[in-house]
Amino acid sequence: MLKVLLLGIGRWGSNHLRVARQLAIELFVADPADAALAAARKAGVPADHLSSDPFAFKSAIDAVAIATPAQSHFDLCRGFLAAGKDVFVEKPITLRASEALELARMAASRRLVLQVGHIFRFDKASQWLRQAIAEGQFGEVRLLRGCFSGFKRPRTDTGVMFADTIHFVDLFNFILDCSPSRILAVTRDFFARGMEDEAVVLLDYPGTHSAVLARVEAGYHLPGKFREVIVVGDRLSAICDFNVAQYKIRTFENLHVLKDGNLSAVEGATHQLEFSPEEPLLAEWHAFIESVSTRQPPLADGRAGYDSVRIIEAALESARAGRAIELD
Repeated sequence: MLKVLLLGIGRWGSNHLRVARQLAIELFVADPADAALAAARKAGVPADHLSSDPFAFKSAIDAVAIATPAQSHFDLCRGFLAAGKDVFVEKPITLRASEALELARMAASRRLVLQVGHIFRFDKASQWLRQAIAEGQFGEVRLLRGCFSGFKRPRTDTGVMFADTIHFVDLFNFILDCSPSRILAVTRDFFARGMEDEAVVLLDYPGTHSAVLARVEAGYHLPGKFREVIVVGDRLSAICDFNVAQYKIRTFENLHVLKDGNLSAVEGATHQLEFSPEEPLLAEWHAFIESVSTRQPPLADGRAGYDSVRIIEAALESARAGRAIELD
């Protein structure tokens, strides 16, 4: 039985604990908080599988899942990779692109699994969008729009860029199978905490005839909860609502038609797509265990983690400098 250590069972780590308890693995848990360890024991983790020391079980385990604050990711990942352990780390992989690249290279050189928690890649709706774009169903993709906003408690370890914007930046990288070449961002620090709590990011992705214009909006202030992505092509468009369990995607066969030198907007058929419900976090865990067992690269590997961090770094620099940033 695979032996996996879960590091951190706080706000999001508690969901990891719930999911991991459903799996056929031998689970260990480490967290510095006594209350967290008590919660893990109540959930069924044996007392001798609990510790406040993150490296206490290093020699006993096969792999580690890291759900600690973002500032700790680099040192923890590097420590376990150096010990020859496969790693599943929550996003962001690190808060610096140079550190993310170091981890990606470290895992590759040691032939270790490094999976990053870019959870939207594991949603079946995201995978449908990626496949449909690759098959040409959308025609030429022209616009992407993502809104990851809503009224909620802000994270304390990062601003909203690393907390939420990064989700749809990575998702756009995934469904287009490429990275942006240019980034322009505007942020606001309404809470005066020294980190952004609202952000709007524009990204230019390579396109067939012109750049694909993508926009991601994220923040903690809008009433409600928005997890919506829109893909617009010259043949097909789609709205994907990740808040919905099954009927996440609605497609529109809308066309702009040129006739006698004038453009007209022709609204075509609409279709609702159904996807069997599956918790993406559970899918992530299944994928990680599969990668550990088969040694196949994960869907969200270290390079994907690095790419998303370097884009957020560039977006933060754009907001500070008040200008667009070009990416290699």
